[in-house]
Amino acid sequence: MAGLDPLIHAPARLQLVTALSAVSEAEFATLRSALEVSDSVLSKHVSALVEAGYVRSRKSVHAGRRTTWVSLTPAGRRALHDHVAALRRLIDAVQ
Repeated sequence: MAGLDPLIHAPARLQLVTALSAVSEAEFATLRSALEVSDSVLSKHVSALVEAGYVRSRKSVHAGRRTTWVSLTPAGRRALHDHVAALRRLIDAVQ
């Protein structure tokens, strides 16, 4: 269906961009816990979304330890909005 974005359609990626849409940025460990995935799984999804320009990742020191922060880019927000609109059209067609 037109508008569905295969990159963010996978459940874990959709959960990730949805979670990021509610905040300015989130700590990697917080996202890992929220999505209930391993570090390697989350890292793979973040990398794919960074490559697409949908999320941004930065490293810093927080509470004395290295931390990775992830945020949704404007392109990622648009992609999520368009994907959700396509899902709504799909759902409306069922009713």
